[in-house]
Amino acid sequence: MRSQICRSARSFISAASKQTSRSFSGGRAAAAGAAVSSRGRLSSLASYGASESGNAYRGWIAGALALPTAAFMLQEQEAHAAELERTFIAIKPDGVQRGLISEIVSRFERKGFKLVAIKIVIPSKDFAQKHYHDLSERPFFNGLCDFLSSGPVLAMVWEGEGVIKYGRKLIGATDPQKSEPGTIRGDLAVVVGRNIIHGSDGPETAKDEINLWFKPDELVSYTSNAEKWIYGAN
Repeated sequence: MRSQICRSARSFISAASKQTSRSFSGGRAAAAGAAVSSRGRLSSLASYGASESGNAYRGWIAGALALPTAAFMLQEQEAHAAELERTFIAIKPDGVQRGLISEIVSRFERKGFKLVAIKIVIPSKDFAQKHYHDLSERPFFNGLCDFLSSGPVLAMVWEGEGVIKYGRKLIGATDPQKSEPGTIRGDLAVVVGRNIIHGSDGPETAKDEINLWFKPDELVSYTSNAEKWIYGAN
């Protein structure tokens, strides 16, 4: 009888885990419904074990009952983490020299994005050329690289849902004259040659720029206490 109960419990837990994976592809609400369903089925199993074998299996069944809930909570955290993306943001030498670091950082923080890497460096001309390699055929390429390597640059990696696309909105158009008021360039810059900030323009660019500017051990992963208030994740 005991082996029969054990086999039945393992079967239910396995089914709950599979149902968890399917549920997350359909969203958190579906996962929550699956959790309730699985708990109900295991509760029936617990009652069966108690009636057939007394209290001997009750403690074991209670422990097994908690496994699906823990699995759902873990997978929900993993699903939330998978939704977050990272982007590379750099405050150029003009932004650093004008004392705009705190102003720019605060705008990303107030939005709800999370800083996961930061350092101040003076890039070499060769390094600047690697950063702007996609513009190497443009007539302004050499001047662009000269400027980026002319002084300290604050290099950062920010994390959050939609941080690449919305980070570009926070920054504003390349030409400050065409940037909307409320954007960083719209409020703080005047001409294209001194537009104070750079931001990755897409997922692949973000990945390449992060790998260029930062070593893997310079990036940190952590859960901010504010995330449940920003995303509604527990």
